[in-house]
Amino acid sequence: MATLAPDRTKVHKTNLEMIKDQIEKRHVELLHLQFVDIEGSLKQVTVTSEQLGDVVEGKTMFDGSSIKGFTPINKSDLYLLPDLNTFAVLPWTEEDGYAEARFLCSVTNPDGTPFEGDPPRTILKNTVDKANEKNFSIQVGPELEFFLFETDAKGDPTNRVADQGGGYFEPAPYDLGEKVRLEIYRTLKKMGFVIEASHHEVAIGQHEINFKYADALTTADNATTFKWVVKTIAQQFGLRATFM
Repeated sequence: MATLAPDRTKVHKTNLEMIKDQIEKRHVELLHLQFVDIEGSLKQVTVTSEQLGDVVEGKTMFDGSSIKGFTPINKSDLYLLPDLNTFAVLPWTEEDGYAEARFLCSVTNPDGTPFEGDPPRTILKNTVDKANEKNFSIQVGPELEFFLFETDAKGDPTNRVADQGGGYFEPAPYDLGEKVRLEIYRTLKKMGFVIEASHHEVAIGQHEINFKYADALTTADNATTFKWVVKTIAQQFGLRATFM
């Protein structure tokens, strides 16, 4: 029996209506449009929620020549096209009755075609498409481990780890990073993550939080978000998180 292909226009409209509803209900003032450079570093430009219409149509322009490895100055104009499925209100910004939200975006050329130097949205998608042509699907489940270091009075990282819990699955009171991991878990859960495990790792000051595996692009998005959230929450505890 033949099945009908999903109506992408309807799906897009449904997602957009849900986003508008969330923006109104949670008083979202700012939208962070995020993408990664060729080294995987997160970049963003921020606009007001009143510009949502232009944002979803991919009309937000930026200078690609200022991003390492992207474009020369004579071809500097690039645009951001958000993936509506990546919309998320940022839990740590919800205070005083207002909030901020983010989209992960594809990078496009001025004519709307995918920018060939966009790591996840063009290069990874092309790789996934090639695998699909051979009847393969790519599922990825990363284990992202990180260290927590103390910071000095200026907020710069020191070489002192945040805890002395030097052992796999070390519990409190030796695992002083437990409270930090708990806050990271709560934040990620609010942003739609399915967290499977959280624990102290083998080395002193080393931690791990596992989220559920998914297709390659979704996992790439999740990994980018995960690292950003971990570093942001660690900073709130006066710590510096590093995945090195």
